[in-house]
Amino acid sequence: MHNPQLDIDGKLKHLLTIEGLPKRILNQILDTAETFVGVAERDIKKVPLLRGKTVCNIFFENSTRTRTTFEIAAKRLSADVINLNVGTSSQSKGETILDTVDNLIAMHADMFVVRHAQSGAAHFIAQHVPDNISVINAGDGRHAHPTQGLLDVFTVRRYKPDMHNLRVALVGDVLHSRVARSEIHALTTLGVPEVRVIAPKTLLPADVEKLGVQVFHDMKNGLKDVDVVMMLRLQNERMTGALLPSAQEYFRTFGLTQEMLNHAKNDAIVMHPGPMNRGVEIDSSVADGSQSVILPQVTYGIAVRMAVMAILGGRQSAGERNTALQAASSMAPGGIS
Repeated sequence: MHNPQLDIDGKLKHLLTIEGLPKRILNQILDTAETFVGVAERDIKKVPLLRGKTVCNIFFENSTRTRTTFEIAAKRLSADVINLNVGTSSQSKGETILDTVDNLIAMHADMFVVRHAQSGAAHFIAQHVPDNISVINAGDGRHAHPTQGLLDVFTVRRYKPDMHNLRVALVGDVLHSRVARSEIHALTTLGVPEVRVIAPKTLLPADVEKLGVQVFHDMKNGLKDVDVVMMLRLQNERMTGALLPSAQEYFRTFGLTQEMLNHAKNDAIVMHPGPMNRGVEIDSSVADGSQSVILPQVTYGIAVRMAVMAILGGRQSAGERNTALQAASSMAPGGIS
């Protein structure tokens, strides 16, 4: 069955979910991101890959951090950027999603970055745009957050290059986390042999084992000898009913303190997609400690989003693409693969 994210030549057309994407595509994104890491360290933080292109950030759900990193990434690729504040736009006046999208298409936008509270929204939009427009899912409901998953595995690969010999633990609210699903699919596709999830039963989806993970309900056992600890935010805004006794009880049982972290390997890294609830999911001494790579995750997020947009923006004539790649290669160490 054809993957709607790929074109007839097997190249990336949209980025809607990591699930079902071949390993070669994930490695293409990660390898391309490597070439963009150094861009932020230059005096002129730009490459011309998307010059003349228009990227629309369409956020039906608030997320300052994600929207900002997409905006920075697009501008560093020399694209024009439109930020659509849907809460104060025509959507709030009764206009449908497709009406909004059709108007942006009429303005000759080239790429849509979509965030929506409903699962499947990005897929729905991708089905209704012309072939020359690409859609990037910036988070949809509980479903997926592919660029966050990719930036997390990029961070893992930077600090732990031997991904075929890793134990990775995801801790917390797996049930409501689109990030967790994207991370699990990315890690397993890239060959990480052991992915664990650690959470109370109330915060795990049914049949989570089918995703290829080992389930733990005890922090000490779950963290034993792991190389990477990925903490997840409690998605309080998506919870219905009393899934937890209290924030204090959750921290006591599933919060990452230095004492808990000591059960992992001595050189284990600590990650968190943000925003963090300090004293609920993670202790400040750990979040700010020597094993934390939480701030590098944010930095790498810009490079990964640049890579995704550069690859999607490369769906142009071969001549234009080669010219742009040659220009970027002369500016970015190592070129673009």
